[in-house]
Order: sequence, then structure tokens, then C-alpha cells
Amino acid sequence: MADVILETRHLTKEFKGFTAVNDVNLQVQRGHIHALIGPNGAGKTTCFNLLTKFLVPTSGQILFNGRDITAAQPAQIARQGIIRSFQISAVFPHMTVLENVRIGLQRPLGTSFHFWKSERTLSSLDERARELLAQVDLAAFADTMTVDLPYGRKRALEIATTLAMEPELMLLDEPTQGMGHEDVHRVTELIKKVSAGRTILMVEHNMSVVSGICDRISVLQRGSVLAEGSYEEVSRNPQVMEAYMGTTTGALEGAH
Repeated sequence: MADVILETRHLTKEFKGFTAVNDVNLQVQRGHIHALIGPNGAGKTTCFNLLTKFLVPTSGQILFNGRDITAAQPAQIARQGIIRSFQISAVFPHMTVLENVRIGLQRPLGTSFHFWKSERTLSSLDERARELLAQVDLAAFADTMTVDLPYGRKRALEIATTLAMEPELMLLDEPTQGMGHEDVHRVTELIKKVSAGRTILMVEHNMSVVSGICDRISVLQRGSVLAEGSYEEVSRNPQVMEAYMGTTTGALEGAH
């Protein structure tokens, strides 16, 4: 039996007569990079919002490490180790890159961020912050104001601040959206690197990213799971081709 870290059972979300997520049964295996893909409006982001409790499901269950977390609050979910990248995005543009990561590192120190503590008290976190920056190739940018970072590097900083919160399961919401080819490649390599010893669930539009790093893929269409499997399996599925291309011929390669 595979080691399942996150499972949804008949997860459903309705908005005034419109079903955005319809009876979704997902199983994310520990240590995998698992992608949610699908055409626009397929329900991917709604699914993410349900998993992190930004939305309450209409029906169904969410289990994390075998525990039912359907009724948990967003903060409880985060404390259990499910961290979504934008939740702790680099939201402090006028702080340095190092300071942003240090804020993420303060979570294990207590229930609230220690903004009022002296610089000296927080300097103990600097060494770990620098280690995390080195992991995401941002060591040279430690003292740069976050507002001045190039876009692709800002996403790398988001990943570093996510890692600072010691996630057991990282949720990445379109990590390469809006990037040029060079940044896409850098962030893809970064996700592969930080996935060691972790589980990652990501929503991603870029099929070359998905085919390159994902162990398993769930394809959503109109709120339901259309297909699931490896990239090879889902890319050969005629229903998946039709959902993406509007035809039963062609391939997923161009469906960026």
C-alpha cells in the first residue's frame, strides 16, 4: 500500500448552483511531486483553496497523514505542515531578501511573529536564513531589497520562505506563471532540488515543466478528475487531448 500523505474523498464545492469541484478523490503519495493540471476553469485553484481552508467544502473529506482535517482552520493546517507558497509570499517588498526569509523562520519560535524583538535577538536566525538562500541560489541577493529582485528570483524567494516554515507538504500555485524561458528553467530545477525529502503538490500550466519533474499528474476538467497517472499515461489519453486541444489528435506538448 502506497504511503499517502494527502487524500481527498468525494471533495465537492458548490457556489450558488455552480459546482466548481465535483466529487474529487485525490491521493498524493509521500515524496512525490504531484501536479494538478487542466484547462482554465477546471477547478484547480478552487481545489487548492479547499485544501488550505481558504474555502470550506460543500461536502467530502480531506485527510492529511490519515487525520481528518476537513474542519481545521487555515492556521491549524499550516501548523500541521501544509504550506502554500503564496500564503507566505515575499509580502514585505521593502525588507531585504534575508529579512523576508527570517520572518518565515520565526514561526517555530512561537505563535506570533516577533517584529518587536531587537535585531540582535533575531540574528541567531541569520545563519539558517543564509543556508536557505543558498539552497535557492539567492545567497548573492541576501541584502537586496525584495522590491528590486527580478520576477523569477522573487518566486525563488517565495520558495525559500516556504521552506523556512518547514513544510511536510508544499503547495505551489503556478510557480512558473508569467516567466521567460530562462526563469522557468531555473525555477523548475529549484523545485526538483527542494523536493528531496518533501512532498509537493503543484498547479502548473506549463506542460514541459510538468513532464520534466512530476511523478504523478491529476487532470481536472469542469471540476472533476478526468485522468490520472504519469505524464506518459495522461498525455496519451484521448479524453485529455480533447480537453486541451479540442480534438482527439495532437498532443499535450503545445498546451502551455
